[in-house]
Amino acid sequence: MARTMQWLVAAASVAQVLASPHGLVRRQNSLPIENCPGYKATNVQQTSQGLTADLTLAGPACNTYGQDIETLKLEITQETGNRLHVQIYDADENVYQVPESVLPRPGADGNVSSTTSQLVFKIVNDPFSFAVSRRSGGEALFNTTGAELVFQSQYLRLRTQLPENPNLYGLGEHSDPFQLNTTNYTRTLWSRDAYSVPGGTNLYGNHPVYFDHRGADGTHGVFLLNSNGMDIKINNTAETGQYLEYNTIGGIVDLYFLAGPSPTEVSKQYAEVVGLPAEMPYWGFGFHQCRYGYRDVYEVAAVVANYSTAKIPLEVMWTDIDYMDSRHVFTTDPERFPLEKMRELVSTLHARQQSYIVMVDPAVAYYNYSAFNNGVEANAFLKRSNGSIYQGVVWPGVTAFPDWFANGTQEYWNNEFTTFFNADTGVDIDALWIDMNEASNFCTWPCSDPFGYAAANGYPPTPPAVRADAGYPIPGFPADFQPSSGGRKVKRQSSNTTSHLGLPGRNLIDPPYTINNAAGSLSNRTIDTDLYHENGLAMYDTHNLYGTMMSSVSRDAMLARRPTRRPMVITRSTFAGAGHHVGHWLGDNVAGWPWYRVSIAQMLEFAAIFQLPMVGSDVCGYAGNTWPELCARWATLGAFYPFYRNHAEVGSVNHEFYRWNLTTVAAQRAIDTRYRLLDYLYTAFHEQTVSGKPLIQPLFFVYPEDSNTFPIEHQFFWGDSILVSPVVDDNSTSVTFYLPDDIFYDYFTYEPERGTGNWVTRNNVDFTEITAHIRGGSIIPLRQNSANTTTELRKQDFVLIIAPDLEGKAEGTLYLDEGDAIEQPQTSLITFSYANGTFSMGGSFGYPTDANVVSLTVLGQGSNMTTPAHKRDSSVVVDAKRQMITKKLSVPLTESFVTPLCQECEA
Repeated sequence: MARTMQWLVAAASVAQVLASPHGLVRRQNSLPIENCPGYKATNVQQTSQGLTADLTLAGPACNTYGQDIETLKLEITQETGNRLHVQIYDADENVYQVPESVLPRPGADGNVSSTTSQLVFKIVNDPFSFAVSRRSGGEALFNTTGAELVFQSQYLRLRTQLPENPNLYGLGEHSDPFQLNTTNYTRTLWSRDAYSVPGGTNLYGNHPVYFDHRGADGTHGVFLLNSNGMDIKINNTAETGQYLEYNTIGGIVDLYFLAGPSPTEVSKQYAEVVGLPAEMPYWGFGFHQCRYGYRDVYEVAAVVANYSTAKIPLEVMWTDIDYMDSRHVFTTDPERFPLEKMRELVSTLHARQQSYIVMVDPAVAYYNYSAFNNGVEANAFLKRSNGSIYQGVVWPGVTAFPDWFANGTQEYWNNEFTTFFNADTGVDIDALWIDMNEASNFCTWPCSDPFGYAAANGYPPTPPAVRADAGYPIPGFPADFQPSSGGRKVKRQSSNTTSHLGLPGRNLIDPPYTINNAAGSLSNRTIDTDLYHENGLAMYDTHNLYGTMMSSVSRDAMLARRPTRRPMVITRSTFAGAGHHVGHWLGDNVAGWPWYRVSIAQMLEFAAIFQLPMVGSDVCGYAGNTWPELCARWATLGAFYPFYRNHAEVGSVNHEFYRWNLTTVAAQRAIDTRYRLLDYLYTAFHEQTVSGKPLIQPLFFVYPEDSNTFPIEHQFFWGDSILVSPVVDDNSTSVTFYLPDDIFYDYFTYEPERGTGNWVTRNNVDFTEITAHIRGGSIIPLRQNSANTTTELRKQDFVLIIAPDLEGKAEGTLYLDEGDAIEQPQTSLITFSYANGTFSMGGSFGYPTDANVVSLTVLGQGSNMTTPAHKRDSSVVVDAKRQMITKKLSVPLTESFVTPLCQECEA
């Protein structure tokens, strides 16, 4: 009955829209888009914080990709001194808009006026166009003059002029160059299962925001809040000049302009719109290991043991879908991953100060078992128009898909998590991995026979043969994980929205305008786009939100089972604002140098622009067979990803770091470097969760007026202070890197290196090494020693490395907390400064720690190595060869401290 009423309401809505004088212009013969008349602005009203106007179609409708909407509304709001919000929407407000439940909108500062903000908005009434410029200097940032606005039932076009050869970044997810191509270039946004992350195509997620960097003239950002499929075209022709053009298949114009003027400020302002990133647990920054294809719980345990034997720290062990019974979510394979053994695996890991993560996919097997039956009872699955549950095909075979907008879905998902992942009776995971949430559907559209397709293509796949034990000892694990003469008995486990719903009468499968979706039609290899959610929204409009909605619902489900602990969720498909809930791994890459290289640019996109800093690529490559030199090089690079995980595909060569001598050494060195720097990383990450200041920064963020930095995509700043310059050429031991006009210090040797704004080549970089520099002006907190787990690491003392700038000054920070709780009762934010030879430590000291600062080292002290003052002070150690001075001490990190460290040190 409820379903019938829903469709009666929808039918009434159709009739109302068609009868409305402000609704759709009735279908006529369509005309080319160039013939569209645009709009005329009337009833223009100034407000205290902006402007409103009515927009009316300025001539005969062209109806190119749907029916022109005759009357629109324009609203401009100066929300803050550096943020301008522009909306153009249908007068009747029937056109779909991104729900606030998915992405809450920021509020406006009531004290800001249109006469004091950094951005100025101007409109031309007839034909309607608008421009956004800087108040200071008057430079145009966005100008739609010359291309008429097109607003149709299934198409929206908005074009802005751009300066010649612009420096544009963003518009992801993509694996194209970090600095976007500006000629004949199209970025398509439509989530898809993008195996091998091919360039020039739409990938897993959607982030319709770009940064426009203009050097000394500043940086600004433009965010289009629209979840419909779209092509964003960037081109430069003799007829049009340089432009950027949005072509969407629905939604409204909902633009946020961010004034900057620095790249870092734009990033922080974007975080104010989409939400600050979620805090992650300290242990989550350790090293993670996974593989699709671990045959049973014994192999998982053996991998853990082998890392210990190889003396490679392993913080977190993962298991892919192998653990499931026939790939059914919320089950364990009773023969290969029996529940009692899984619980023993997890308890052993926890006793070893390690953590455990498994995968959960959105697709629930269409099968008589608890997770499916509970979902049916909760009315939690997507349905067809006849009320039957929609069926696709994924790993378990025929599947149902949760409707994340349905009223009962959150409670259903919470119950599955609290039951299956119960700490006392289930698999007590520490964090969550989400895959396939674009959503992926193996069955090609129209998938008229999902059962036949699943059977013909082998879903679920045949599991490996059962074995009673590993056949070899597994050090560090209980007796029943070891070989025995007896077999093992197997016990099988039992198995409301009212507006902005979208215009009626649309073709939700094959819209008139075809975006450049690499998967083909909109519904191919995903959920059918003509399905409606329980609240009346169409999948056509919400497809790009599916992954992020699953992420936020799953985060809440993790909170339901562990309300006080930070939920770490790593997901594949994302939308703008996803970083407020989750982290992201960069998908199913390939073992090859091109994927190694592009991972750097992708990391820069997500961490610096999309505000999703918990990001990393599958180290050594997911698909295909890696080899020692690539894997070793990738181990050193991966140690500088925020999220550091080795992962491989079933059927590919095993590439855990201990498999080869070369990768063993590379991993030992890389993890030692990472772990000693882990508090530096944790501090920078925390800062991004508080202010939006990016943890990972492109070089132009730090040197915004140095044009040589604008296209650099293979170097990056890790935090404010460490410049990472990995070898990127195939099988090479040489790296050519850029050093801006500044003072730097080699991170590993501490040798000063004066940058001159030129490229530097370094040879003989071993496959187990990486090039990194400390930027002058920095104080780096390092743990004195690394450790096998982050729990032990937190017990280590600190040493401080002081790298003076050209004026002999330096500063740094250190954030300390308990590392895992959502609410931190006691924290420390400690500041370090160095000037005129004196070191000072201040800030707040709320966190009780036994760790001390045991040494201070000042770099770059070439001519002061043998002064009498140093000889008199037994606590000072002089290293003339490395041009540095070290003072030994024992200072608690619980109070302020000042010491005249080096009165004669060089400026």
